[in-house]
Amino acid sequence: MTQPPLPQPQLEPSGITFDQYEEFTPAKLELSNGYLGYGGQDNLGFHLSVLTNMGLLAAVQNTNLSLWIEALDCVFREKLAKVNAEPEVAEAMLNRFNQAMLDLEAVIDYLGE
Repeated sequence: MTQPPLPQPQLEPSGITFDQYEEFTPAKLELSNGYLGYGGQDNLGFHLSVLTNMGLLAAVQNTNLSLWIEALDCVFREKLAKVNAEPEVAEAMLNRFNQAMLDLEAVIDYLGE
């Protein structure tokens, strides 16, 4: 039997399939050192299931916005480091990214988040 696809969180809450539930929900959910899961099991599918059910808007609204910005910063910097482009193009993309991050941080500061 093949593994069902990983749940794909969307902005609004949505459901997962029974196959995804069966595959990705730990049979015995435990709390270990402050983490939900079960033993050494890979919990990515479980976490994505929860985010799918919750919806990304609710997840963002119920957490610190600056942490989301920090996470985006880490992910995009990693991706930009792997861009195969002319040095001038790569530098221009990095400069635009840096300005966008500064703008987002300024908005968050203004909102008092």
